[in-house]
Amino acid sequence: MSSPTSIPPEEIRKPVVAGQFYSDDPELLTSHIEGFLEAVQKEELPGEIIALIAPHAGYMYSGQIAAYAYAQVKDTPFKTVVVIAPSHHVSFVGASVYEQGGYQTPLGVIPVNSELSSAIITRSEKLNFYPQAHSMEHSLEVQLPFLQHILKDFELVPIVMGDQSLPTCQSLAEAIASSLGEEKVLIVASSDLSHYHPYEWAVKLDGTILEAVNAFEPLRLYRALQSRESEACGGGPMVAAMLAAEKLGARGAKVLKYANSGDVTGDRGQVVGYMAAAVFGPGRPGAGA
Repeated sequence: MSSPTSIPPEEIRKPVVAGQFYSDDPELLTSHIEGFLEAVQKEELPGEIIALIAPHAGYMYSGQIAAYAYAQVKDTPFKTVVVIAPSHHVSFVGASVYEQGGYQTPLGVIPVNSELSSAIITRSEKLNFYPQAHSMEHSLEVQLPFLQHILKDFELVPIVMGDQSLPTCQSLAEAIASSLGEEKVLIVASSDLSHYHPYEWAVKLDGTILEAVNAFEPLRLYRALQSRESEACGGGPMVAAMLAAEKLGARGAKVLKYANSGDVTGDRGQVVGYMAAAVFGPGRPGAGA
């Protein structure tokens, strides 16, 4: 594992939403995360967790929901985490895999697993490294303090999807699954659900996604998003993560928690939906010993 102190400063992606989406004070940030996790009971799931789905709004809105996902893997010895996030700021074809260096948060620098990142990139012409795709993207960054708190030492493969077409989801899933060796790797999909609808309509839209995830049917999820039966800014990351997990032995998924911003603020006029979910199965033979 690379040492954060050995990473050249110019290769470290600095936090851009610390102090906005979450606290920029390390002690206060840790306290917030611990409070979220303490409110969650770990579930007994029928298999090894291969992937998680977590929201990416400000912690005051979705931090408690995210904790339902991350509590399930607390202290699990994952050596690498692949985080797949949507691009909110830059439009491009395919997906960008951060190739080397590190990602910084108030809790420290996470080294990038450059060997795995490079292996993933070489497996599809839809994958490349576009630095600008990562520079301002909050949806990947907000997952990292939770991961740092629950896993301690690990390496990161940060992926930002520029397009969320099915071919890109499938190519990314295949590239991830075929690149993993024997080490224990967690996949995280970053996504919020419907945006700015009245409470009751949002619950209906989001329910379609919850059903597809609980059924562990990534293509059903993709079709629901394409037909506008549902909405999710990170639909592609969810589909790609589920497809990759399926290739790695996953056989089921469970929605751990659903809520929306109306449940937090009391304002039900225009809400944003949040979901935490786990994808599980027997896992890869020999992995994670």
